[in-house]
Amino acid sequence: MLSIDRVEKSYKKGGMFSRERQKVLKNVSFEFRQGECLGIIGESGSGKSTLGRLLLGIEKPDRGTILFEGKSIEDRKARFGNISAVFQDYTSSINPYYTVEQAMLEPLKLQGMVKREALSKIDLLLNQVGLNPSYRIKYPHELSGGEAQRVCIARAVSSKPKCILLDEAVSSLDGTVQIQVLELLKSLRKIYNMGYIFITHDIKAAAYICDRVMIVRDGQIEEIVAIAQLKDVQSEYARKLLKMIIT
Repeated sequence: MLSIDRVEKSYKKGGMFSRERQKVLKNVSFEFRQGECLGIIGESGSGKSTLGRLLLGIEKPDRGTILFEGKSIEDRKARFGNISAVFQDYTSSINPYYTVEQAMLEPLKLQGMVKREALSKIDLLLNQVGLNPSYRIKYPHELSGGEAQRVCIARAVSSKPKCILLDEAVSSLDGTVQIQVLELLKSLRKIYNMGYIFITHDIKAAAYICDRVMIVRDGQIEEIVAIAQLKDVQSEYARKLLKMIIT
């Protein structure tokens, strides 16, 4: 469904007038299959979040191509309604002056839903993410971290996308809430028959939800392995990450 071929990305290093550039992604190629959950794992600075922005069409690669069902990801029409995102900072993902209802109405209106239909859809989505419809009138500051992230997930699901990119979406939550949100993501995946790109530094969370993991180091793919074969990773770096699950 998503085809990434020899993608590279660099940024200016130093001041505004500096000509020096730092290469963040180097010759990245992989396929994302329809309906799968692919984990992208790496330490801070590995380039995984930059890759996420490229996959969402927020930024353009310097070289290489990213195709969604054969069309360039830079084409808004290719992305619209097909790819959604949930980010780590849920506090800035929802307008602080919007109620939950107002925040969730935005993507539904873009789909052309009339208000009555959209409000009914919001109630359904809130129930599906474990929140009572009474949450419609709440503001972001009235929500716990887990509740706010559930609202963000409900909003991402509202367009029935084929893929949701989750960039460190559970890393700011405490352990118990993390498990609850991961279980929620598992159930929504079945309901909507969609796939996830799960970007994280937490290999334990990735092992819990993903079908395959792609290990990224210094802007390059170190290894791609199915969760069932995770103990058979080849690279020393991958084995080091794996120890975090075992210990």
